[in-house]
Amino acid sequence: MERKEGKLFQRRWRIGPDGREILVRELSADYEMGSGNHVRSYLHRTARGALVELPLAWYAENGGTWAMEPGYDGDSLPPPRQIAYECMFCHNAYPRIPPGHAEPGAEPLYAGDLPEGIDCQRCHGPGGNHVRAAQQGASLEAVRQAIVNPARLSRQRQMEVCLQCHLETTSRPLPHSIVRYGRGPFSYRPGEALANFEIFFDRKPAGNGDDDFEIAHSAYRLRKSQCFLRSEGKLTCTTCHNPHDIPRGAAATAHYNAVCNQCHAAGIRAAIARGKHTAETSCIGCHMPKRRTVDVVHAVMTDHFIRRREPAGDLLAPMPEPPGFFGNPYRGEVVPYYPPALAAGEGALYRAVAQITQRSNPAGLEQLSREIARQKPAEAQFYIELGQALASAGNPAAAVAQFEQIAKTKPNSPSIALNLADALTEAGQAARAITVLEQALASAPGDPLLWYQLGIARTGAGDDSRAVQDLEKCLSLDPDLAEAHNLLAERLASSGDLEGAGKELEAALRIEPDFPEALGNFGHLLAVKRDYAQAAYYFARSVRLKPGDADVLTNYAVVLGALGRLAEAQQQIDAALHSDPRSAGAHNFKGTLLERQGLRKEALGEFLQAASLQPGFALAHLNAGRILAAQGDRAAAKGQLAQAAQSGDPAIRRQAEVLLQQVEH
Repeated sequence: MERKEGKLFQRRWRIGPDGREILVRELSADYEMGSGNHVRSYLHRTARGALVELPLAWYAENGGTWAMEPGYDGDSLPPPRQIAYECMFCHNAYPRIPPGHAEPGAEPLYAGDLPEGIDCQRCHGPGGNHVRAAQQGASLEAVRQAIVNPARLSRQRQMEVCLQCHLETTSRPLPHSIVRYGRGPFSYRPGEALANFEIFFDRKPAGNGDDDFEIAHSAYRLRKSQCFLRSEGKLTCTTCHNPHDIPRGAAATAHYNAVCNQCHAAGIRAAIARGKHTAETSCIGCHMPKRRTVDVVHAVMTDHFIRRREPAGDLLAPMPEPPGFFGNPYRGEVVPYYPPALAAGEGALYRAVAQITQRSNPAGLEQLSREIARQKPAEAQFYIELGQALASAGNPAAAVAQFEQIAKTKPNSPSIALNLADALTEAGQAARAITVLEQALASAPGDPLLWYQLGIARTGAGDDSRAVQDLEKCLSLDPDLAEAHNLLAERLASSGDLEGAGKELEAALRIEPDFPEALGNFGHLLAVKRDYAQAAYYFARSVRLKPGDADVLTNYAVVLGALGRLAEAQQQIDAALHSDPRSAGAHNFKGTLLERQGLRKEALGEFLQAASLQPGFALAHLNAGRILAAQGDRAAAKGQLAQAAQSGDPAIRRQAEVLLQQVEH
């Protein structure tokens, strides 16, 4: 963290193989999110109006400490995390959304100045009519009726004012909730049924047997408590909490004890008299203890699961971030949580969507397909969800049919155009994808994702020069798209512009330092320049992050061989062949390693296998011809060398021609 001229910045870097800083990136911390009672997160606002969470946070524990945001505690950095509307919904007052960015799947952008904190309308609804009624001299009752007073609502509606932000079943991928289609991301109003706006889901069984305690679990844990269950709706959040007055210290202890004594005073006195209860005066200290959360391991919160006895163990002990907490999602049936049951009809559609949006339950694909065919819903998003699930399941042709059907009803939706073009490209119909994207860009020329997808489609169509132009246009609109920098680098490298490719890969890795494909591409570029030590560094990180990529493993092995690290090279080439036994490049380099060990017969087998898997693989033909010539098999050697002599690589062609002359004479 650095402060410059009164403004905060976060600067991050990585230490390269020579001990110097590389991939340095410095971003301004334009907003702080959080009260500071537990955590403060820092947000950077991009020129486009997106909000990005910076990786370092401030935690209130131990008088204030710096530590990483959730998911950043490992030795690899996840992609930049954008602040979605779902995050802003609970952590701030309502922002303004640019036109076209409110539909599901649209990029979350924020227009104008952001509000700075929760305001009155979060619990009381819009206040314009209330103010106008007072200004116009309306009766006191009319002024009161012009705004929501939660105290006048039913117990259920009262609690839902709190649940809109404080109910989350899990922060793991599930999904924990779905905002009903057709509702704007900030359209809930206090006093309406929360289920009309959002449906909450949980694992099956509904989480009652586990003791995971997460940072946004206050309402979820309270609803598991016997105090809540036996109160028959009388115990709500405001039974204990006055949102306008938060007591601290001794005043808080006295307040919460008084709330508990409303029901338990006689029982506590009797238990103390019998020696069955401590005289300790803090009820929540034992029955609602503070404990560390499993999803934000640097935060300590009050557990709202009210229990007779405090859980065993040190609840405040430091804990490492659970490996794969966010990257190891739940697999199984997803069930409704709030409301606990969904009505037939549309409810069956949402239940099916919940199974597939984060791939929790593959059975949801058939369920959603069946329900859409039966109900033919008007909302486009059901068809989009089905199309995305089909594409993820490896059926892009079926996905195309879904997206084409809904594109007819929403021809100007960039989100639908993106999905359709992506499915068309995956289905091998790049020309049609280009047409779809060009039509979409006619009405949304400032959408960088459309230009990025057009670059992908042009690449699929073999039009590299225009793909470069499309990707450059994308990055002029949004320079923070690491994927676009990486794809542009690939296109530039294929045209021979290695310097331009290197700049794009460095840009990609400054944004996302652990982007496996960009790491592998940069390693390959450095290897071409014969900077083998640096190349090995980038290949090593790429392989660790994405261990099954046979091409990267092979390139890494080649670099290790060039550095004389033959045992490591052998290990990587064996991993490449295990990942893809049909990799011609891996077989060819394994032959090279075997030949270095004097195992020429085994090496020849690998070279011939490589040439068989990839006819026209000039280097494999050259290697095989060289060994055959040395063995005296002139006819076979001439056949292999003749193939190598057709190479477009001048160096391979010259070597093959020289060897051919030697064999013939």
